[in-house]
Amino acid sequence: MAEIYTVDEQIARVKTGEKKPRLLLHTCCGPCAAGTLANIAQYFEVTALYFNPNIMPRSEWEKRLDALKVVLKYFGDIPLVVPPQDDGQYLALVKGMEGLPEGGERCARCFDLRLSATAEYFAERRDDFDFFATTLTVSPHKNAALINEIGMRIAAYRAVPYLCSDFKKHDGFLKSTRLSKELGIYRQSYCGCRFD
Repeated sequence: MAEIYTVDEQIARVKTGEKKPRLLLHTCCGPCAAGTLANIAQYFEVTALYFNPNIMPRSEWEKRLDALKVVLKYFGDIPLVVPPQDDGQYLALVKGMEGLPEGGERCARCFDLRLSATAEYFAERRDDFDFFATTLTVSPHKNAALINEIGMRIAAYRAVPYLCSDFKKHDGFLKSTRLSKELGIYRQSYCGCRFD
């Protein structure tokens, strides 16, 4: 069984004087990044990765990316990676599941797609990062335990370390809401796919 790493443990190590870990952080949008970074930016060397082919239409995907760029600048010009992607990747993966409710198997496959892409990016650049994680766990509408289970499975397959999180903790979602208003960024009203 692979070793389990958590955000809280890594923060505690940094507080005792250890070097900041390098974190590849999958980001779904500006608001979720805001709530997450408010609690971790000072403890990690973060690189944000925006891979979200589930977000439709393309104009919505672009609005969320623009909001994310504002947040990353606010936290000190955090580097951003935007790999090639299109909604066809997501649509092929969830074909036949369009009618399922949010939070079910369709969402689990979506989490898997996005975390797999993040782990693949990490695996190709092993010397650049210590862990990968996702902002998805900051949302009260997302199952952090399921997301972490998927992340750990993918990490084991790719042989890269995943950082378990529940970014809702320490008022992450509340900070997301407050900081989004302060920065005047776009805050979406749905998860991303057109089936929600």
